[in-house]
Amino acid sequence: MVGWRYTRAGRATRRNGFISFISGVSMLGIALGVAALIIVLSVMNGFQKEVRDRMLSVVSHIEIYGPGGQALPDLHRTLNEARANPEVVGAAPFIAAQALLARGEDMKGVMVRGIDPALEPEVADIATGKQAALLATLIPGQFGVVLGVELARSLGVRAGDPVTLIAPSGQVTPAGVVPRLKQMTVLGTFDSGHFEYDSALVLMHWEDAAKIFRLEGPSGVRLKLRDLHQARTVAAELGRSLTGQLYIRDWTQQNRTWFAAVQVEKRMMFIILTLIVAVAAFNLVSTLVMTVTDKRADIAILRTLGASPSSIMGIFVVQGAMVGVIGTLAGLLLGLGVAYNIDVIVPALEHLLGATFLPQDIYLISRMPSEPQQGDIVPIAVLSLLMAFVATIYPSWRASKVNPAQALRYE
Repeated sequence: MVGWRYTRAGRATRRNGFISFISGVSMLGIALGVAALIIVLSVMNGFQKEVRDRMLSVVSHIEIYGPGGQALPDLHRTLNEARANPEVVGAAPFIAAQALLARGEDMKGVMVRGIDPALEPEVADIATGKQAALLATLIPGQFGVVLGVELARSLGVRAGDPVTLIAPSGQVTPAGVVPRLKQMTVLGTFDSGHFEYDSALVLMHWEDAAKIFRLEGPSGVRLKLRDLHQARTVAAELGRSLTGQLYIRDWTQQNRTWFAAVQVEKRMMFIILTLIVAVAAFNLVSTLVMTVTDKRADIAILRTLGASPSSIMGIFVVQGAMVGVIGTLAGLLLGLGVAYNIDVIVPALEHLLGATFLPQDIYLISRMPSEPQQGDIVPIAVLSLLMAFVATIYPSWRASKVNPAQALRYE
């Protein structure tokens, strides 16, 4: 009760008012630090999930390759053995290669993926819905292609326009190596929401791709899993169960550098923003030291009435802890309020300032995502309360050592 009264500033004196102001600043600093931590980590979680989901709408969970990038020795056996794993919910053959795509004087480096339109919906989200009907127009022998929407925009092509595909494996002639050229027809565009793939991916029927790149069949199999987080485990199981010398790669290996960079950034942001909470929490030290100095007479009276040093120490621990608890709760409310409504707040700020916070060609996505996670919020709250409690120890110990005789000598 006494600690709570001291938190509310006690007598309305100038010194007490200043102490109350410092206490309020500490409380506000803790609240802002906790809110900043929650907002930043929630945005980073949302950014990682959004990019991962959009990436996996194009990239498969697991890819199985033939030896040396050549055609699979036995495609049907590999498909059947992969589907036998209970975690695998879809499998489809593919051919992957790099090439140049030209339209007039414009030329772009592209990733070519030969697919089976009938099986592609099992492994790729971009092959579902309206885009599934578009991929169904990929008929072998007609050499049609479906381009990423950003790639089509950069080349200035639409459905029905011709483009030229230049394969790296050229023909050897007496005049030297001549690139292999093939005129293709644009059948339409797809939009995965991931700029990297929308600006560089070309889809065609695998039989057409095999003819252009001189392969006897699909060079690999793409798999979709029931749980994408089990990709490493399933890849290890397939490595033991599949027949033949095959190479297996899961989605975490394909984008290991990017995901590792995001984790490092998240860890560093947590450490840096925790310093804000630490500064605010340790402001409590100066607040409580001034309070102890101001309340020396009160402490002496309580001691003469029989209060023990531990109870005196408890008064100031309660006072500092209340500041920490109130600041932490306020920060949690503010941080969660912003994190859950950031999809409304950020567009409003962009409209107000006339700026774009997330250029799509740099950040891969164009909107600010947010995903508050309990695994982040609970440690933030516990750490904030712990630092506030630690900051009260020295001033409280100092208060418990006040000598009543000395404190009352000049009263």
